[in-house]
Amino acid sequence: MAAGGWGCPHELDGQCNKVPGQPCDPGMKGCELYGRYVFFDASKNARLEQKKARAETSGDEKSEGLPKGE
Repeated sequence: MAAGGWGCPHELDGQCNKVPGQPCDPGMKGCELYGRYVFFDASKNARLEQKKARAETSGDEKSEGLPKGE
């Protein structure tokens, strides 16, 4: 088990069972945590940043057709 009391349920002897042939690296592409949580390693946050950008873009489009309040 990892330090801090958390262990990946898909890790077996240091290997990832979700992404065969890869070492367990929580947040890597293919991991079920990928894009769901913010990680200290910014390279693991690319999908989350893309989701955020799409949400901001779609939010701007929705507000364009609405009348502005006075």
